[in-house]
Amino acid sequence: MHMKVRTIVSSVLILTLVACAGSRSRLPNDQGMQKNIEAYQRALIAKGVTGGSVAGVFRGGETLAYSIVNSGLPGDTPVSPDTIFPIWSMSKPITTAAMMILHERGLYQVSDPVSKYIPYFSDLKCKGEDGQSYPCENELKIVHLLSHRSGYGYYDQGEGPSHLDPYEDLDKFVRVVSAHPVEFEPGTEYLYGINQAILGRLVEVLSGVEFFEFLNETIFEPLGMTHTRFELSPEDRKRFQVLFKKPGYDETMEAGIKFDEGTSAFSNAHDELSYAPGTKVQLGGEGLVSTFGDYRRFCEMLLGRGVYRGKRVLDEQSIEMMVAVTTEGEVTRGYNDGFDYGYSLFVLSEPALDGTGSSKRIFGWSGYHNTHFWIDYDKNLYGLFMTRTVPFSFEIQKQFRSAVYRGLN
Repeated sequence: MHMKVRTIVSSVLILTLVACAGSRSRLPNDQGMQKNIEAYQRALIAKGVTGGSVAGVFRGGETLAYSIVNSGLPGDTPVSPDTIFPIWSMSKPITTAAMMILHERGLYQVSDPVSKYIPYFSDLKCKGEDGQSYPCENELKIVHLLSHRSGYGYYDQGEGPSHLDPYEDLDKFVRVVSAHPVEFEPGTEYLYGINQAILGRLVEVLSGVEFFEFLNETIFEPLGMTHTRFELSPEDRKRFQVLFKKPGYDETMEAGIKFDEGTSAFSNAHDELSYAPGTKVQLGGEGLVSTFGDYRRFCEMLLGRGVYRGKRVLDEQSIEMMVAVTTEGEVTRGYNDGFDYGYSLFVLSEPALDGTGSSKRIFGWSGYHNTHFWIDYDKNLYGLFMTRTVPFSFEIQKQFRSAVYRGLN
């Protein structure tokens, strides 16, 4: 979900519905859902969890609820329909969709070894229990990258191939990655990591074009996602949402993090990725920026089982592959109980453990700076929430879903 060098899940404080200075949108069809969502956004601000945010629930092209609530706090920039957010790991489902398009074209099979297309991975090493590396017995397969079962995690700088390290392009990136031992035999465990960044290079090899060029031709242009890219122009920077960074937040700490007392800070000094114009380091796992309106189009296509407003972008079979569970209940860390995982998508297998009223088999993903989405085929709707705050918390999506489903009852 999410997310950054490692999955950080922290409990959000019990929220009280306190009025907060801000702006809000008009009330559409479902008054109950709309009021629930707006109240939740205000509570997040009042309790110091986020700055301004935008949230919506849609049934195809129909708006069930839509709300922009701004904090009015010093240093916060007002959220608008044109605001650009770093979507971090919500880049992953887009990369997966690109891989599905190449699969539909017959250019690979998911069971193929990665080394068939990127020879750097021919001599992959695994970490042994004694800390020493040895030649892996299992081949690294494309399906392992799609499902986070490669053995590659996320690494701090100096500890392994990091998304923050400087690379000229994706070829140089995967060359470095392939020389780093994986944490276990490929295919034997689940570990959230840099898999989709590797897949970005695989897209280039299979398609013969630069990664963004392929995304733009096959996904962004058909969907009208004109603001989704790996770079920011000087004009884009003016619309790039400022980060709400809690005082004392240490990005190297695990869950259970404690914060210093004091006033939270809005800052432009913690982008982490450069988003430099013309960048060739187009990280498919974390590198995209987008707007609410753009990502809404991607969600609408997923709700349409690959069809967006009469135009087929993905085969329905590809959607089914993306959401097919690959963990079979073996993973509980990183998300609340009740979830399993498909191709870098969570899938709700046991709604009773989730406790939000969400339908069984909803699927979606989240980003490190707290962008969240999910798709619900049973209720024929999707939800999307965007803000920019750290630390990451899956509780934000969970509480947002709760507000939505209470509004349906």
